[in-house]
Amino acid sequence: MKSRFKKYERPSTLNGRGVILMGYDVDLDRSELLLDVPTFTQERFDELFEVKSGSWSVKDGWAEGKNPEMCPGMIISRADHFGNVMVEIVAKLVEPCTHDIDLMVNGSWDEEKNQRGCAYVAGLEGFYHGCVGIEKSPDYGLNAITILFPFEPEREYKVALGNIDGHVFVLVDDRVCLEVTDPEPLDTQKYGKIGFEAFASWWRFKDLKVYQLAYTPVNEYYLKEF
Repeated sequence: MKSRFKKYERPSTLNGRGVILMGYDVDLDRSELLLDVPTFTQERFDELFEVKSGSWSVKDGWAEGKNPEMCPGMIISRADHFGNVMVEIVAKLVEPCTHDIDLMVNGSWDEEKNQRGCAYVAGLEGFYHGCVGIEKSPDYGLNAITILFPFEPEREYKVALGNIDGHVFVLVDDRVCLEVTDPEPLDTQKYGKIGFEAFASWWRFKDLKVYQLAYTPVNEYYLKEF
């Protein structure tokens, strides 16, 4: 979410909570809240997710994933959330882990290969070099990363991953950290799983929200400075 503008930026169409992307104003106040889970019980966790790999449990209201191996320790949603959606959580690493809080939207599971299928995936303090990044599964031909986010392992973060027709974005603490546009976007009416993974990591999350995004396409332009 963006609260301050530079003098050359176009006016926003937003009146309340929102996300300003390149070409879109996302209105969270008008977005439908599909799922809202402030804290977890084991029963609620089991109702919402399938554990595909790694060790996942519920502790003190947090869903916690632990996986020391060099692979995704994954949970995926039992329900589908089709369309242009955003998943948001509050997340924290578990000591002594220092990396990889990973989310998935518009995803799928390949039962034959027993691995993640088509999906958009994002990571915080991941991609082997402490980056915020986005990747497209299963071919991983689309990738975008930045090492500029000043991650602190002991902090809690609000992390969100959203998709609008292949315009994929990551928010950390309500600020846009990364955007990428996919020239061959996933079919959001075919792929609807959300998910989370511990890739050689140990972390926990709560305050899970899934939004069906309401947004306004905008033509970008500069305000005249001279």
